Order: sequence, then structure tokens, then C-alpha cells
Amino acid sequence: MADPMTSRSRHGVSASAADADPNAARGRTLPRWHYLVALAVGAANTLSFAPTPHGGWLQLAIFAFFFAWLTRATGWKSAALTGGAFGFGNFITGVWWLYVSMHDYGGMAAPLAGAAVVLFSLYLALYPALASAVWSFCAGHSRNGAAIDDQPFSPTWHGALAFASAWAIGEWLRGTVFTGFPWLASGYAQVDGPFAGFAPVVGVYGVGWVLALAAALIVQALLPLLPQRASGSSREPRGTPAQASRDDVQHGGKKAPRGIARSAVPGGVALALIVAGLLLPHVQWTVPANAPLTVRLLQGNVKQEMKFEEAGMRAAIDQYQQMITSKPADLIVTPETAIPVLAQQLPAPFAASIREFSDSTGSSILFGAIGGTITPEGQVIDYTNSLFGVTPGSRDVYRYDKHHLVPFGEFVPWGFRWFVNLMSIPLGDFFRGAPVQKPFMVHNQPVAVNICYEDIFGEEIARTIRESSTPAGVLVNSTNLAWFGDTIALDQHLQIARMRSLETGRPMLRATNTGMTAAIDANGQVLGRLTPYTVGSLDLKVQGTSGNTPYVTSGNNTVLAVSMLLLAFGFAFGPGSTRRRNGKRNGKQ
Repeated sequence: MADPMTSRSRHGVSASAADADPNAARGRTLPRWHYLVALAVGAANTLSFAPTPHGGWLQLAIFAFFFAWLTRATGWKSAALTGGAFGFGNFITGVWWLYVSMHDYGGMAAPLAGAAVVLFSLYLALYPALASAVWSFCAGHSRNGAAIDDQPFSPTWHGALAFASAWAIGEWLRGTVFTGFPWLASGYAQVDGPFAGFAPVVGVYGVGWVLALAAALIVQALLPLLPQRASGSSREPRGTPAQASRDDVQHGGKKAPRGIARSAVPGGVALALIVAGLLLPHVQWTVPANAPLTVRLLQGNVKQEMKFEEAGMRAAIDQYQQMITSKPADLIVTPETAIPVLAQQLPAPFAASIREFSDSTGSSILFGAIGGTITPEGQVIDYTNSLFGVTPGSRDVYRYDKHHLVPFGEFVPWGFRWFVNLMSIPLGDFFRGAPVQKPFMVHNQPVAVNICYEDIFGEEIARTIRESSTPAGVLVNSTNLAWFGDTIALDQHLQIARMRSLETGRPMLRATNTGMTAAIDANGQVLGRLTPYTVGSLDLKVQGTSGNTPYVTSGNNTVLAVSMLLLAFGFAFGPGSTRRRNGKRNGKQ
């Protein structure tokens, strides 16, 4: 009677070889330089974002290399470390400008500010690490500690779909957990890339899903075409991807037609995704609605440190009063907290001048100031970061209170008061506005406003449109990026705003203190912008739209549902389930 096949022999490692070499049973260990390369690739991925023109194409190549590199991992732990290294490289080079706000403007000691950026980047890197580990399990890569052969994982359809789904889930979690920080979500680099057309269908996370899938399929298509040599120290059972690849290699490194055929299908699907992404922008999801608006977007270039001084406050108010009243327009917008005082304490000359100008010229004005409630005892409570609107011929004042507050900027997370105290910035806890607030009416055009980095949360912008009784036809973002100096943060934020226009099919107007003040049309194209760190007004005409894109209708639900379904299917029925079942049967023998 023949001896039963052991677990090790099932995985291509003979019992005698495993006994002779204990390392064979554990599988190979990746060298440290493998993770250094992953970190460098993550750092290179920052170059695919703004201000790099058409960086989406570069990102596709980077993601293909990253996925190929990820397949070198031999289990979920090495996959997680590879993904984490990639993420850390991306974030440490992509959000370093946080150092400027903490050190240059916050007065935090340089070593502490630098350490804070490093720790924050490590935290953000947990999400690509998690995505890579989930991919490893659901693609059948992880062997759950069983002895394995000495060969890296080979890309498969299970692997490609699992990679796209795990990556999208990871980015969504990063944009949700602890109020979220979706900055540098991979889809943003595709604003000028091959997959921008998917934005109004599935949003930024869906664009990242398509990007990851296309990259994985490219790797899957190229692998069978590359000459491979069989390893003399290990063998794979017939039918495994690695062995199948070797079957296609003829003497001298020539590829058999079978290998070309296996490359054609994933390569064709990847090409189809690219073509679809390039053609989808020709689909008109929304239509022009109401008369075009003349708009003036103001950029005062007020120094950040001046906003904390009494003389600086008075100067800022005088400057914006002059800029607002210098020329009429249907809509005039100032940056966030351009008037750095409580609304009830607006100087009388400013309030009277703005009201008279609005009534006499027919101009609607949105200006940033501090909101709050004054109690009968004279105490101010429930401070808000707000926009106030004045319309011609009306005594009513429109008010929008910021809903999605910035941690460490507008509220202090529990247990981190000590960290805020390290900076010389008068920070405190603000009161949140409602998730969905009424639009600001400019003539007959409803305008949805948001403040600061609220526009990096696409689902919330879509929800405002979807759930409003009067859906907005124009989006307005009022912000102050002076905290981050003249850094890539300005270009990246403009790129994010362009994604919001693509997702919603609506123009986006941005009024900033130092830059990037810009107007974006409903197709995500920049109509005009002001030079950063200059004083000026961007005057142009913008056409509002109506109708809902698929993303506005369903939000992130589509990509999340598809991703969860594919991951569950891969985990339950993919190659990993076969290995788990084999391991259980072997354990009973």
C-alpha cells in the first residue's frame, strides 16, 4: 500500500526535502530590499498626482509594477508589509506639507512636527497594508502557515479582482475611520488619466478599483509572455499557475501559442477598461440648467499669522470690503473666514457697505466668518466655521455651518489636548452643522456650498445633492490653505475639486485665501485660476447643470457592494479555500 500524500508533498515540497532543509517547509523569506523597493515605488506614486500633468498614465504603470512586486510575497504577512511600505512611501512624500502647518505656523518644534508627520504616515499606511493582506487571503495567496513551495504567487483572475476590491475597500476605510482622511486616494490622479470617465459612475473609490484591476490584468497578461526557468529545488503540481507558465516556455525561451492566448484575455480586458474610461466622458449625465452666472472669486492673500492679531483682523476686513464692492457680479465669494470675527460682531461699516452694494447692483455675496450663539448672559457658545450669504432685496441672511470638521483644527480628538497645546494656535472645538443644508439661491440657481476640506468627501457632496429638496446646480468651495504654504497641497486640493465636478456633473467654484482660486466646469476642466500668493479676483461666467449622475444616485454603495461580494466569493470559493480544505483533510490523515 502506497504511503499517503503528505501536506508538504501536496504543495510541491517533498517530505525528505523538508526534513533536510527546515527552511523549505517555511518557504522563502523576502530580503529587506524588497520592502525598500516597495517604499520607493510608493514615493514615486506621489508623482502621479498634481501638479504632474496627465499623471494617471504614470500611475497605471506604477500600480502594475506594485502589483507585480506584491505577488512576490509568500503569505499575508509579507503582503501586508509590502503594501504598508508602499503606502508609507506614498504618504510621507505626499502629505509632508502638514509639517508646514505644525512647525511654520503652529510653532511646534521641528523634531516633534517631523515625528508627527512620520507617525501619521505610518497610520495611513495601515490601510494599504490591510488591503494587501486581504488580497493575499482572498486571492488564495495565503497558505495559512502551511508549508509552501519556493515560488512566488502567480497572478490570476481571482488575484486581479481581489486586488481591485481590497484596494477600494482599504481606501474607503481610510476616508471613513476617525472622520476620515481620503487625501491621495488613487482615483484623484486619474482626473486627467485614462479612467476619469468612470468618476460619474462609481466615484473616486470606484476609479481606484478600475485602476487596480487594470494594473493587475496587465501583469497577468505579461507574465506568460516572459521566459521562465523551472527551479531545480522545487516543483509545482500540474495545473498551478506557475507550472502552467513553465509549460508555455519552449527551449530557448520561446513562448508557445497557449501562453499568448492566456495573455490575450486579461490584456484585452485591461485595454477595454482603458478604452471605456476614455469614451465615457462623452456621455452627458447632466444638462445645462438656468441662465449662466457671472461670478467673482476673491483671493486676498492675507498672511496667516495676521489673522490672530487685532490689527491684522481689521486690515483683512477692510481689504475684503474693498474687493467685494469693487465690481458687481451675480455671485461673489470670499475665502473661508475671510472676515475673522463673529458674525454678530461684524463692523457696522462693513455690514452696511455689503448690504447697500448687494441691493444696488443685484449681486449675491457669500463671505466666510465665525458663527455662534450668544446666550442671554452674553456668553458665546456653539462656535461654527460658517459662510453667510447676502442676496439683493432681502433682509434674510443665508448661513451654512461646516459639517465635516478638521481634527486638530476645528475639534480636538479625545486624549489629544496635549498635542494641540504644543502649537501656538488658538484651536478649540467647533459646533457641527447639519449633514444636508439648504442651498444658497443666486437668482434662480441653487448653489451648494462647502468649506475647507469638506470637498474631499465625495459621498457627502453627492448626498447634499441627492437629498436636497432643491438640488444645487453649482458647487462652491471656500477655503484657506495658507496653513500649508506654497506646497503641493494647493495643486492636490484643486485636483480633488475637479474630481467632485466629474462625480456630480456640476461646476465647482473655489475661493481661497492664497491659492488655488479657480473655476471648474461640469466636465472637470479648469476654466480659469489665479496665481497663488497674489491678490486678485477671478471673474468669469459659469453654467449650472441639473440631473443626477449614477454616483450622485448611489454614492459609494456600488463599489462597496461589488468589492465585498468579490472578496467574499474569492475567500469562499477561490484557490485559498482549496488549500484550506486540503490542509484540513491532511490534518485528519
